[in-house]
Amino acid sequence: MTQATRLRLLAEDADDLTVIAAALQDAVGKIGDISYEPVAKRLTLVVNRYRWEGKGGERVRAALQLGSVLKVQTRKLRRNAKDAVIELLSVGFEPAEAPGGVVTFAFAGGGDLRVEVECLDAVLADVSDPWSTPRTPQHEA
Repeated sequence: MTQATRLRLLAEDADDLTVIAAALQDAVGKIGDISYEPVAKRLTLVVNRYRWEGKGGERVRAALQLGSVLKVQTRKLRRNAKDAVIELLSVGFEPAEAPGGVVTFAFAGGGDLRVEVECLDAVLADVSDPWSTPRTPQHEA
């Protein structure tokens, strides 16, 4: 995979975030791969995302970074369990006072991450070459 074929997406509104959410559906990672830098107002999630846009059967290491972060809250995510594996089900955006709002990451098992932002400023980028996986995520109809 060349640098030119790596996914790179920018979201500045709810419609843009929908595209990033689709690319991240069924991504897996570890709680320890989520970092919040309050002074920089930045949240970063590093995950292994399933390449839905590819030929299938591949995952790639990817990083999602949110800027302009005001507050981060978690529910049912054990921050002290750095090696605990999490599976991302969805990413949503609830507008508040424009241009701000809340980005919510929902994980399998009922955990979620709620991120209050001044404005929507998200970047998703693949940071590795893809590798084969025998497991394709399955969804109930």
